[in-house]
Amino acid sequence: MVWMTILSFVVTLIFILWRPRGVNEAIPATIGAMFVLLSGSVSLKDLGLITETISGAAITIIATIVMAIVLESFGFFNWVAEKLAAKAKGSGIRLFWYVNLLCFLMTLFFNNDGSILITTPILVMLLNNMGLKNHQKIPYLLSGGLVATASSAPIGVSNIVNLIALKIVHMSLYLHTAMMFVPATLGLLFLVFLLYLRFKKVLPKTVPTKVTGLSRPSYHPLKPGPEYSSEKQRSRFMRNVLLFVFGVRISLFVASYIGIPVSVMAVIGSLILLAWRWAYLKIPPLDMIKKTPWYILVFAFSMYVIIYGLNNIGLTDWLIGFMRPMVSGSLLHASVTMGTLLSVLSNIFNNHPALMVGTLTLTHMGLDMLTLKVAYLANVIGSDMGSLLLPMGTLATLMWMHIIRKGKVKFSWWEYVKVTAVVIPPATLFTLVVLYYWVSGLFGGALQ
Repeated sequence: MVWMTILSFVVTLIFILWRPRGVNEAIPATIGAMFVLLSGSVSLKDLGLITETISGAAITIIATIVMAIVLESFGFFNWVAEKLAAKAKGSGIRLFWYVNLLCFLMTLFFNNDGSILITTPILVMLLNNMGLKNHQKIPYLLSGGLVATASSAPIGVSNIVNLIALKIVHMSLYLHTAMMFVPATLGLLFLVFLLYLRFKKVLPKTVPTKVTGLSRPSYHPLKPGPEYSSEKQRSRFMRNVLLFVFGVRISLFVASYIGIPVSVMAVIGSLILLAWRWAYLKIPPLDMIKKTPWYILVFAFSMYVIIYGLNNIGLTDWLIGFMRPMVSGSLLHASVTMGTLLSVLSNIFNNHPALMVGTLTLTHMGLDMLTLKVAYLANVIGSDMGSLLLPMGTLATLMWMHIIRKGKVKFSWWEYVKVTAVVIPPATLFTLVVLYYWVSGLFGGALQ
């Protein structure tokens, strides 16, 4: 039972990272979960607990992605690309900061995977339209990809694995954001500043102020948006849609604060937006059955089955003995050590299983409430930001590499690591230290 479970985990990770012939990551995860079930390390009763743990997170993420697909139908993201070029006012440096702001906001409004899938094709399309050379495109694409992925740290709702981990530690979305938004956002600003210093000499001094004829790359799966009678009407409509999405996002935190399931508000928001699209574009919602990436549900469930199997065969007990000395000292020590450990584990095993294992372990260590929350939030920072050191640290980064290559942008793993090795470790360490001072200074008394 033990060796079969461990072997299933290792082989599953290999195939997820390798993805021979572009196979969807949900397929090896499902096969690995089936072998774990056959090994007996996960029971039918465990399956019920697993379903209860991940269902809310999975529904929330799927509902968010549905909203992103609806916005794509409206032509929202082409409109954003045009506004991005206009806001830059011909400055390549200004464009750099606006690109990173866009990626940050896309992750906050949607989620990290959705942000990568949305913003990367937009940026490839925009930069190609501007006529930039390959080496001039890299600063915008790489910084945008790193920021889009790391921006899932400030609010737990932007990453499915973060939502699952919140459920495990019995922490509300509201409290997570209150404790994490400021440290993680400051960490992101520091990361972008480091990226700017790294790319300052490569950034073009001037870029075109207007882009015309924007069309989606051939690998983008969605159809062009509607025609608008005037640019003024188009802008007004886009602002209304954006305000609605912002309202839905706020409702998630209100729901978490008053005890309503976050998934309920996410589903209501997506249904209203679908109805809006039906009324405005005459597109019935049945197309969502095909366009929604349902495999995310299968992937999350299967990976958690595998991790739960590892937990049941004693992995948690071993990690408790290994990790307890790391978190038994000061809160600063707990934050830096746990964040560093999760960064290492994420880059070796991928951040999804790393955060699940780390979170499960923390819940069995008998920690006081404050130490548990600081250690958990440090895990999230390591999982969302520290994992970006290597491309295989997150599925979002692997998707990003795949998209830019299809967009005919040349960029190797070695070139990626030459940049991330300089910016990711100091940005992660900075965020972990800020987390300690923020939580201990403002929330220490309330959580004791």
